[in-house]
Amino acid sequence: MVTSVSVQTLQRLPIYLNLLKSDSMQSAAYLSSKAIAEALGLHEIQVRKDLASVSSGGKPKVGFCRITLIRDLENYLGYNDSNDAILVGSGKLGKALLTYDGFKEYGLNIVAAFDNDDSLAGQKEGNVPILPLTKLSDICDRMKIRIGIITVPTTAAQSICDLMVASGILAVWNFAPTHLDVPEHILVKNENMAASLAVLSRHLMEKFTD
Repeated sequence: MVTSVSVQTLQRLPIYLNLLKSDSMQSAAYLSSKAIAEALGLHEIQVRKDLASVSSGGKPKVGFCRITLIRDLENYLGYNDSNDAILVGSGKLGKALLTYDGFKEYGLNIVAAFDNDDSLAGQKEGNVPILPLTKLSDICDRMKIRIGIITVPTTAAQSICDLMVASGILAVWNFAPTHLDVPEHILVKNENMAASLAVLSRHLMEKFTD
């Protein structure tokens, strides 16, 4: 049975995992919640609650076995299971994602890319074939693909999302800076770089106007 955790906790789990696997922690056999919290600038109680929700390996006055905790986090996050995905939009951003080897470490395997530019059909980017958009539904159906990545312009994002949903996609990773309307059972994770840049810019403005 998979324990349900909050979205906030789920977003922190990969941060814990990266710390545990970092070079600075390689020599530590056991780590306390306090040590992890201090290394990440988080509250100890929050860290203890987060880790206890996915691992039963913590011991009073000893802490967590680092290797065991890494295994528990990877299992919970599904990094040991391979999740196939498709990507639509083979522009600069799409190609950058296709050539990023780090996804495999997190259990994500992009099996095919699609684009409405027929001149790209038959090409490969990062060993991933680029196919005509007309083949998306067939590929998703035959390979039981459930994750779709959108890297198309804003004006095309909703229609691509609709096509993905109609093709059996259940989770959408959206890089287009726009809101997507989806059925309730579909999960959308937005990566809005414009919004992130706005936060950074505003922070700098406030610092320089203090």
